Amino acid sequence: MNANAEQRIDAGDASNQSALEEFRKSVRGAVLTPESPDYDAVRTVWNAMIDRRPALILRCAGAADVVAAIKFGRNHSMLISVRGGGHSAAGSCVCEGGLMIDLSPMRGIRVDPVSRTARAEPGVLWREFDHETLAFGLVTTGGTVSSTGIGGLTLGGGLGWQMSRLGLTCDNLLSVDIVTADGTLLTASQAQHQDLFWAVRGGGGNFGIVVSFEYQLHPISETILGGMIVYPMGQAREVLRFYRESCISACDNLAIAAGLLTLPDGVNVIALIAAWLGAPDEGPERLAPLRAFGSPMVDLVAPVPYGQLQQIFDAAVPTGMRRYWKSGYVADLSNELIDEILIHAAEKTSPYSTVLIFHLHGEATRVAADATAFGARTTQWDFDIIPQWLDASEDATHLTWARTFWSAVEPYTNGVYVNHLGTDDGAPRVKAAFGQNFARLVRIKGKYDPDNVFRMGNNIPVSE
Repeated sequence: MNANAEQRIDAGDASNQSALEEFRKSVRGAVLTPESPDYDAVRTVWNAMIDRRPALILRCAGAADVVAAIKFGRNHSMLISVRGGGHSAAGSCVCEGGLMIDLSPMRGIRVDPVSRTARAEPGVLWREFDHETLAFGLVTTGGTVSSTGIGGLTLGGGLGWQMSRLGLTCDNLLSVDIVTADGTLLTASQAQHQDLFWAVRGGGGNFGIVVSFEYQLHPISETILGGMIVYPMGQAREVLRFYRESCISACDNLAIAAGLLTLPDGVNVIALIAAWLGAPDEGPERLAPLRAFGSPMVDLVAPVPYGQLQQIFDAAVPTGMRRYWKSGYVADLSNELIDEILIHAAEKTSPYSTVLIFHLHGEATRVAADATAFGARTTQWDFDIIPQWLDASEDATHLTWARTFWSAVEPYTNGVYVNHLGTDDGAPRVKAAFGQNFARLVRIKGKYDPDNVFRMGNNIPVSE
């Protein structure tokens, strides 16, 4: 069987009826075809530009279903995609004409407050994970949008509010249970299949389908001091320069992001989003310099539950909008780059579009670049252009804005966060995302998935 020789399974073809019925009998989850009532709802994902139609969807009920799906897909030479939270920018969780293995029904979470660990299944969203761990005053580094799935974020590395204090999400990963391309269920950790464990901490979904994640948890205060400080665009240049200097001097317990946004009344603004994650009584003093800068329109910094910080960007990037993504790491947020950002941000073509900047520092940068597959361990910024809109007839307008913007700022970037690769980022950009770790990832890919079964998305090939 050649895994790259893709074919479609036509559920209406009598010759396929027997195989489909046997497949249905072999799994606990529902097998959907394009005629199924829930088919369109299940294939719909966060990015509304993704409109692919799998031939079959299996809504997995457990690891055994995942094993059966991989074997069925391979036996019928089907393209396989894997959906967890459905939040990838490129929509790689949905394939055209193949088999979509839907993990979203797998939502189990178990917290052990004594060992400060948690096990979670791959359909869990970060808001659900946080809900369970925060009940015990515990947390690990999660995403910056609460509707993001734990699977894709963790496997890609995991940038989040806690990364300067606790490291990336993948740095807090203790083990995974993973089904590899031949349908074998393995446990990968520091003690077992160490090469595979190294690869899944930043290498994406290239090596198998993770059916269970085990995380290290850490204590956190019941409330943290954080929120947005919103400024008029007329102050944007000074705010971004101040933001740069504040990031350079920031300690591990201080997280600061910047965003160019549009308020509901249509006014364009720049916002600093800050959080003090250390001792609560130190928060007011630590955030005082940020709150004293410039002439903000509104200062929304206040004591809030940590879960509220995790949801602070939710309204800005809702499910169901058409969107595109361009992103890169920036080592120096120079005055020249700031000027370019402001020139092109002023020309944005949709009020829903955003520009976001996150700072990587602290614990996330103290891990050796070759300790995990995620190798971008230097102090730098993650820079994101995210056009968003509703009407498909406007696609060309908004894509042109983003691509023109990206052409101007790309020379200032070096590498990219794999989870922020977009729909048209090809093999060179994927290679750049993995940097010096790419060759090792290729070797491990060849060992665990020699037929490149898991090739949807940011694919690592089996040979260079």
